Amino acid sequence: MDQVLADAAERIFRDQCTKTTLDAAEDGEFPERLWQLLCENGFQLMAMPDSGAELADLFAVLRVAGRFAVPLPLAEALLANRWLGEEFGGGETNALNTVGLMAENGSSRWLGVPWGRAARRIVGVADDGGVFAGTPVAVNEAVNLAGEPRDQVEVQDVRPLPYAEPAPALLALARVAQSAGALERVLELGIGYAQEREQFGRPIARFQAVQHLLAMVAAEVAAAGRASDAAVAAIGSERFTLEVAAAKSRVGESVGLVAEAVHQVHGAMGFTYEHQLHHFTRRLWAWRDECGSEAHWQALLGRRLCALGADQVWDFLATSS
Repeated sequence: MDQVLADAAERIFRDQCTKTTLDAAEDGEFPERLWQLLCENGFQLMAMPDSGAELADLFAVLRVAGRFAVPLPLAEALLANRWLGEEFGGGETNALNTVGLMAENGSSRWLGVPWGRAARRIVGVADDGGVFAGTPVAVNEAVNLAGEPRDQVEVQDVRPLPYAEPAPALLALARVAQSAGALERVLELGIGYAQEREQFGRPIARFQAVQHLLAMVAAEVAAAGRASDAAVAAIGSERFTLEVAAAKSRVGESVGLVAEAVHQVHGAMGFTYEHQLHHFTRRLWAWRDECGSEAHWQALLGRRLCALGADQVWDFLATSS
């Protein structure tokens, strides 16, 4: 993994992803300045096969993006460019492309399209993992729980793309990486608030009950990060989809526990719109269900393990990716 890319992305996100930017994006304003800065630094090209970067670098950047609640369809844009290949920009390498889900295989109605209203081209992923390109002609705007655009788009000129990568697993891993980063930030916010907030003459971080909550949160955040790392390490291997299934399930479990505990630490303050905590917890709750819920991936994992047979399950579990 090239840490230079993640560090460069962090500098941009730290400077640009202010609460004002996040609030404006939630009101429907596309963060054009942030997108152009990323393009000026070549991030829109980083998932292209000839970019010199590895797919692991993409997920490292997405983890940083989750830590700053980046209000862009960054994962979808970079994966769309990869799957579209040389035509991805239609002559404009800064054009925004994104990814949605086909309502049904072969349908021209694509659902849950992040920032579909601002996209030049859209890549649709079918239930069977097929990848298709289309041009948007009509958009019904919608948002997810976090206020992120998840539009319903009618497309034309639909055609299959040649990539044979496991698109559903890559999209799920994108949410895993983003969630791992957001969980890290939520832990930081919880610790910071507990150290600042005083009750009965001392910081609430001194109270054993609060320490217990934050210790549990730290353990869950570490587990989620390790699950994300394991799935990224399995890219290109036969067990990649199963590692993603395990990671998406484990991270989803952490999301529920961490968000609840850190909101408890913050008390009423954490539920106000003025506080930044909700920008992360609402994304975590939304991402938990996007690209396949825990139940979806747990069922897939169970079916695959059962298909191995009793004699091979332990060998599979004990073998690292």
